[in-house]
Amino acid sequence: MLTLEHVTKYYGRTLANDDISFRVEARQIAILLGPNGAGKSSLINRILGEERVIVSNMAGTTRDAVDSYFENESGKFLFIDTAGMRKKSKVNDQIEKFSVLRAAMAIERSDVCLIMIDANEGVTEQDTKVAGLAHEAGKACIIVVNKWDTVEKDTNTMDEKTAEIRRDLSYMTYAPVVFISALTGQRVDKLFDMIVAVSNQNSMRITTGMLNNILEDATARVQPPTDKGRRLKIYYITQVGVKPPHFVFFCNDSRLFHFSYQRYLENQIRAVFGLTGTPIKITIRQKGDKED
Repeated sequence: MLTLEHVTKYYGRTLANDDISFRVEARQIAILLGPNGAGKSSLINRILGEERVIVSNMAGTTRDAVDSYFENESGKFLFIDTAGMRKKSKVNDQIEKFSVLRAAMAIERSDVCLIMIDANEGVTEQDTKVAGLAHEAGKACIIVVNKWDTVEKDTNTMDEKTAEIRRDLSYMTYAPVVFISALTGQRVDKLFDMIVAVSNQNSMRITTGMLNNILEDATARVQPPTDKGRRLKIYYITQVGVKPPHFVFFCNDSRLFHFSYQRYLENQIRAVFGLTGTPIKITIRQKGDKED
């Protein structure tokens, strides 16, 4: 929540604002990311119940980021519809390049990224690129598979499609997957609670005591690795930041802290606290390291 009180502003000798006060209520900022034609604008229109964003069969209709406000029982939301990223061979004019840049900038001001995937196309090169940007920015993410109504299905189709997505976006296994239809409205109502949930997970704080209880149990279950007779010793863990949750591990020798053991400890933390929909940042420090 942003609160401003008793603000007076002059432009030269002109009084523009005289002792005004206002409050901006907290809201979830969700950005829709994906290639042209994935259905981002259609989803916004479905949510708002109006043709706020132009929808066309011609890819690239939306070139500027469009902000749309919406409120329901789940909370207050700001949805950002962005220009889709095109294949490199097609990004050959200044307008399209600027749209790609603006989409990347919009990620920075978002709380949650909705990675829109066309159910008929599967994960494309553009999906991988834009999902990577959201992941690297530490944003909470939901993978939204659109046009599910157009897919021929049996009892295994959803599980098979989920497995394909997990394979193609292997660095984003923490992100929940939801299958929707912007055209019919199927499961669109589920997005709001999911947005709130993953945003809260992205902002979660865990006490040092609880983290080290997990560390004690995890290292007793699977001993830290050794190299040339020297074993990794982890002294303690502490959380130093959120959005995404940032954990610092203090140890005797960072060279012994293999990536596989980092992943193991991350999975132990997730097993207890969930952290669904959010990446985790891990920093390794050893004795003698200076604080940043």
